[in-house]
Amino acid sequence: MTAHNTAGRDSAPQFGGVPVHKRLQGAAGTLERAVMARLVERLPVYGTLPSEHLGGDIARQVTRSIRGFAEVLRTGDLPGREEQTAIRESSARRADEGVPLEAVVSAYHLGAEECATQVFSAAEPGDLCDVLLVQRQLLVYLRLVSCEVAAGYVQERQMALADEQVALQSLLSRLLEGGSPQAAADRAGVRLPPCYLVLSIAVGPHPDELVPGVNHVVAGRRKLRRLRNELQRRTSGVPLSVLSGDGGLVLIPYETPAVDFGPADRERLAALVEQLGRTCGAELLAAAAAAAPEGVAEAARLAGEVRDVARASGRGPGLHLLEDVLLEYQLSRPSPARAGLAALLGPLDARPELVDTLRVFLACGLDRRRAAARLQVHPNTVDYRLRKAAEFTGLDAGRGTDVLTLRAALAARDAELGSRLAPPAPGHLPPPPTLGKANPVP
Repeated sequence: MTAHNTAGRDSAPQFGGVPVHKRLQGAAGTLERAVMARLVERLPVYGTLPSEHLGGDIARQVTRSIRGFAEVLRTGDLPGREEQTAIRESSARRADEGVPLEAVVSAYHLGAEECATQVFSAAEPGDLCDVLLVQRQLLVYLRLVSCEVAAGYVQERQMALADEQVALQSLLSRLLEGGSPQAAADRAGVRLPPCYLVLSIAVGPHPDELVPGVNHVVAGRRKLRRLRNELQRRTSGVPLSVLSGDGGLVLIPYETPAVDFGPADRERLAALVEQLGRTCGAELLAAAAAAAPEGVAEAARLAGEVRDVARASGRGPGLHLLEDVLLEYQLSRPSPARAGLAALLGPLDARPELVDTLRVFLACGLDRRRAAARLQVHPNTVDYRLRKAAEFTGLDAGRGTDVLTLRAALAARDAELGSRLAPPAPGHLPPPPTLGKANPVP
């Protein structure tokens, strides 16, 4: 900011015939002690700082500010670039020390109040014009100082957060590579938990993403930000994630060892997934596996496969574990029988709506009305499609002996189609996003 004259006058303001800046300069030592006492009294965080630091760097900055404002009164000019830089650097040091921004800004305002009390007490009835001038200069000075304090503080926190995010992403990468992540955890300042709950999540669209004319990119980012914020709020420790608008991977630190993960733990995790979905306003289909830190890579691969199987087999939103899809998972593994099972549905290749109807009908527990509601068709349409599928394949979804065969054939068909699409190698995950922007997680 270029220095400029704020008063449009030839002389400095005076109270009782004495220039106000001289009163401040003469009382600088007394004012410093009074301001320091008020900081400790009114702002408890300052009282927790080491006495050497409080009486050193912070006291010097208080004195510098008092003399800086006295110079504003003397010249009518706001502080120049050098003084502004000093304010920013002091604020950045407070940010690095963990002093809240509101406390740093309040410290300057408390100092201004103390200065005002000191000088205004000497004002006489004939000094009204100069009193108004000093008040105006004080407000302009505080506005400048507050802006510089905020700028220095935020810049320091952004740099620190960027460093923290790099370290956390490095830890996430190490966990997904396998092996010991201890060195990466130490660099990130994170205590490794006994267990990570590894969630592979598919995120559905938010209603705003489906509305014509709405900026879908913005809607997707807002959905993702709410998801990350709620995840951070609902979990203890430091959750790690690599997420995009349609899903990704989340690692939740957990104090229960993986071998002891039981029904109560599942209920808590299911409730968390449900809450995350409500908060971000989208359906979440999540598969989970529990593992010690050294086993996260294998757990991530398993969770991804369970998610794919659960989604392909028509499971709805919510939490799914391997135990929920044991049959479908096993039938989706390579074996001599898989191709033969998949071939049972070959006659339906040209009728995908029949395959979809079979899948939904089985997922709905053979309830034609529920299946119709999910497919958004009339129940009679479901009956018609099931009859046509039986004509083409010889397998009747309404006949108990054929239901298991149809489930197996669907799982095998999904696996065969997936293998033809050449999916990524097991355990492969997209690289973490480029940092500089918070992940927050945001």
